[in-house]
Amino acid sequence: MKAAIIRDYDTEIEIADIDPPAISADSVLIAVHASSVNPIDYILQSGVMKENMPLDFPHVMGFDVSGVITQLGADVTGFNVSDAVFARPNQQDAGAIAQIARVKANELALKPANLSHEEAASVPLAGLTAWQALISTAGMKSGDKVLIHAGSGGVGTLAIQIAKHVGAHVATTCSPRNADLVREIGADIVIDYHSQAFDEELSDYDIVFDMLGGETLNRSFKVLKKGGTLVSIKGQDTDNLAAKHGVRFEWFLMEPDGAMLTEIAKLMEDGIIRPIIDRVYPMGETTEAYAALKDGHAVGKIVISIDQE
Repeated sequence: MKAAIIRDYDTEIEIADIDPPAISADSVLIAVHASSVNPIDYILQSGVMKENMPLDFPHVMGFDVSGVITQLGADVTGFNVSDAVFARPNQQDAGAIAQIARVKANELALKPANLSHEEAASVPLAGLTAWQALISTAGMKSGDKVLIHAGSGGVGTLAIQIAKHVGAHVATTCSPRNADLVREIGADIVIDYHSQAFDEELSDYDIVFDMLGGETLNRSFKVLKKGGTLVSIKGQDTDNLAAKHGVRFEWFLMEPDGAMLTEIAKLMEDGIIRPIIDRVYPMGETTEAYAALKDGHAVGKIVISIDQE
């Protein structure tokens, strides 16, 4: 099969012919129609996390998959060959920018019928990250005031929509060119991070969802009311600011979860949440897709279309 691979840490991505993954009892094989790119891909590629999350080589890139089941493992129930599915595979099974991918059955969800494979592939990692940050970790509820940083990004666009569905009051940060989009998908307050200081404009918030880390994370503590929660996927509270401000700090890594992804899929089928896609690249332009992601100006997700021929 053809796949986008790296042969060692900090090496270039190449499209190569490699053996397809072997099926296991608790997994399925999928003919992949689309994947998408995420920062975790090139973070792992760089080798900075190899002590905690080592890679086997050749390593197939990609943590989002949408496609059609071609083979079921011996212990798999609830799915059938030819089902259209999507998922965020676990670290061992990651390798979605390929013609064939292996995914554990408990990480799968049926693809929403109203989404294309390209649209569906943009959702799993970003959607699960947003859901687990806001609902599972922060306990967001109707009426909460929530600040979502980087609202026009892949995670941010889904986080805004999930928060509005729950009934939260949503503020977000983004550039002026994306202000109309984030308002359209539910943001009540839009902060232009070029010209406005969010920690001077906002106060008494219940939740902040940080995807940027650094100084943005540190300043975010000032936005929260006493007892509020700051959830970050990018940084740690190294200066013990949570205790100083009387709030809770949570750092987490998203976990694959097919049941949770099924809940998100239902919201998409009902038209409550919609994916936002910046651009679709063919698999042969995977390197260009990651370059566009690193540039930091993508609106929504960057998707990879995969030809089965």
